[in-house]
Amino acid sequence: MAEPFVADEYIERLVWRTPGGGSRGGAEAFDPKRLLEEFINHIQELQIMDERIQRKVEKLEQQCQKEAKEFAKKVQELQKSNQVAFQHFQELDEHISYVATKVCHLGDQLEGVNTPRQRAVEAQKLMKYFNEFLDGELKSDVFTNSEKIKEAADIIQKLHLIAQELPFDRFSEVKSKIASKYHDLECQLIQEFTSAQRRGEISRMREVAAVLLHFKGYSHCVDVYIKQCQEGAYLRNDIFEDAAILCQRVNKQVGDIFSNPETVLAKLIQNVFEIKLQNFVKDQLEECRKFDAEQYLKNLYDLYTRTTNLSSKLMEFNLGTDKQTFLSKLIKSIFISYLENYIEVETGYLKSRSAMILQRYYDSKNHQKRSIGTGGIQDLKERIRQRTNLPLGPSIDTHGETFLSQEVVVNLLQETKQAFERCHRLSDPSDLPRNAFRIFTILVEFLCIEHIDYALETGLAGIPSSDSKNANLYFLDVVQQANTIFHLFDKQFNDHLMPLISSSPKLSECLQKKKEIIEQMEMKLDTGIDRTLNCMIGQMKHILAAEQRKTDFKPEDENNVLIQYTNACVKVCAYVRKQVEKIKNSMDGKNVDTVLMELGVRFHRLIYEHLQQYSYSCMGGMLAICDVAEYRKCAKDFKIPLVLQLFDTLHALCNLLVVAPDNLKQVCSGEQLANLDKNILHSFVQLRADYRSARLARHFS
Repeated sequence: MAEPFVADEYIERLVWRTPGGGSRGGAEAFDPKRLLEEFINHIQELQIMDERIQRKVEKLEQQCQKEAKEFAKKVQELQKSNQVAFQHFQELDEHISYVATKVCHLGDQLEGVNTPRQRAVEAQKLMKYFNEFLDGELKSDVFTNSEKIKEAADIIQKLHLIAQELPFDRFSEVKSKIASKYHDLECQLIQEFTSAQRRGEISRMREVAAVLLHFKGYSHCVDVYIKQCQEGAYLRNDIFEDAAILCQRVNKQVGDIFSNPETVLAKLIQNVFEIKLQNFVKDQLEECRKFDAEQYLKNLYDLYTRTTNLSSKLMEFNLGTDKQTFLSKLIKSIFISYLENYIEVETGYLKSRSAMILQRYYDSKNHQKRSIGTGGIQDLKERIRQRTNLPLGPSIDTHGETFLSQEVVVNLLQETKQAFERCHRLSDPSDLPRNAFRIFTILVEFLCIEHIDYALETGLAGIPSSDSKNANLYFLDVVQQANTIFHLFDKQFNDHLMPLISSSPKLSECLQKKKEIIEQMEMKLDTGIDRTLNCMIGQMKHILAAEQRKTDFKPEDENNVLIQYTNACVKVCAYVRKQVEKIKNSMDGKNVDTVLMELGVRFHRLIYEHLQQYSYSCMGGMLAICDVAEYRKCAKDFKIPLVLQLFDTLHALCNLLVVAPDNLKQVCSGEQLANLDKNILHSFVQLRADYRSARLARHFS
């Protein structure tokens, strides 16, 4: 490819080629005249070259114009030829259409002539074969040659249809012979199909099945195929797995044999369900139905689950239009007699099993359940107890036994969980919420009423009166275990019952029943806790009454007091700390704070009233302050601000027992005492041994 022309470079090369055209420092001196002459000569050469090229360009342009005219003329001639050819093509197309129409018309005429002729020929053949049956001797090769059984089958099938239209009185004998031959050929074809199936010749089976398709015995052919398919198919211990493998194997080959494979496969599945599976289910269930409800329910659940799993596997096959309904009906036909009364068996078993679990537990404790009682009298007692907080009836010594067992609860919940699972699987969708509710009511009856409620009633009866000495308080242990059981009960309610009833009206009914049970239990727990707190306060009263002496706060020798706080204070604080720890271990959440607040308030009231019983010397007042300080330290363990505030105020009140008379008004107007009633302040000042002195009375007035 030629480089582009650059004038500057061209002139530069020309200068260097010209002698004397270089720079002054070159080999030759620069000669401008010589260079000018060279430029003039070169320009003349370029002009001559330009003229020559211009003449050549003009010649080429003329030649190009000439060729363009010739090409345009040639194109016009070709267009005219093309138009002529197109006209000829149209004429030829019209002619071909005309000929085709004639040919079609001729074909229709020939067919109109040939079809009756073929029918006549076929009718003639059938009449010939019919005559052979009339004569009673079959001579045709098609009937005597076993290799032509397919042609014979086609003929006899047509003769059989014709014979059915003939009057019986005149053609009874020939009709009988045709029917006999029809039956013989049908049997031969079925036998041939059976032999081919045993040999595994799929193509031969397909041929025979196609011939039998027009015979009445076609269904028998399908039955034979289904029967032989199942020979040797059930060799494992798992009949459901065997059935799935069988159906998968048949599904792969049935389309190569029959023209209606989905019908044949559906008939095989129906045969498997109605014969094999139904007999197997019956053997497994009838044996234990009357004598072992537990095993019966387990077997029923297992068999129904495995059957539905098999049905899910079969859904991938082509069984016709509505295979879901088809398979559902098959399952229903097997289990309908067992599912009709399933819930009765389930609830009956669950009741007996739950009763046995409870009875076994009480027997292990050598305990004979008391009758709690129901009806109006019991309701009246309950209302009286709630309002008066009094024990009704004799107190029972439970020897520390709560009569609550997590093992029993777990067993009851496990049985109920299995019942819910069976209910979910075996119940009709329309009956599921109602059946689940029945199971739930049984759980409530045996877990909540027969076990928890009974333990609460027994625990309430075992709480001693508030004035009992050295009483053992076990009701908090009942509270602790009942709280744990409630959590387990609530978990099963949410995990296993809620999914079964969440979209039905039974949901509100179950929630209401659960709410009533919990409220009833909480009411009894509250009553028991309240009475237990009364007993705790009663125990503290006994300790104070037994250990506190009047001389503790008014010693004979004011200068010889060696103790930091009284013995009564030490024992009360030890007892309170023990009970606080027990309450924290027995409850959780806000319940702990609520109970500790109530105990703290009652504890404060007890100490406040206790201190009001004594007269205090100066040293005795100091000792009282030390006691209250120890009580306050004990109150800190409650971690309840109100309780600590009450003891802070009590501690401030005790300062009135020792403060100098001149400072009484200042102390009473302090931050902790300023808001208290003046009578309360006065009552504490009156406890001072020196209150009678005119000076003290004057300062406090």
